Amino acid sequence: MSDPYDDQNIFAKILRAEIPSFKVYEDDETYCFMDIMPRTRGHCLVIPKTPCRNLLDATPQQLADCMATVNRVAKAAKTAFNADGITLWQFSEAAGGQEVFHLHFHIHPRHAGVPIRPPGVMGDMDEIKNHAEAIIAALE
Repeated sequence: MSDPYDDQNIFAKILRAEIPSFKVYEDDETYCFMDIMPRTRGHCLVIPKTPCRNLLDATPQQLADCMATVNRVAKAAKTAFNADGITLWQFSEAAGGQEVFHLHFHIHPRHAGVPIRPPGVMGDMDEIKNHAEAIIAALE
């Protein structure tokens, strides 16, 4: 059994607007925002608005809602960055690579021959904001 959901995690704080984020897309059930330590141009995250640690305790509805948003945003990100493809990541539990214990999906626009950058490097906030705006424009 996994640990209980911690409503003080960084994504819960983003949902409550206690921490700022670069919003890309929002509907009644999900929120998409830019990763501030981007590993690709346009790296963004999709999360459910309801409490959920990860894939292992998600309800079918939370997963369906997130996947609908992932699909919509991934298509827009591919267009916005003229990408060759998309890499989608989801990590569950610490042993699976999860660091923030709120269900989230990483969307990475990818270009052939361009490797994913190393983790843990803070991005340029102006550039991240511009990337959000590019995806938003492609969503419209």
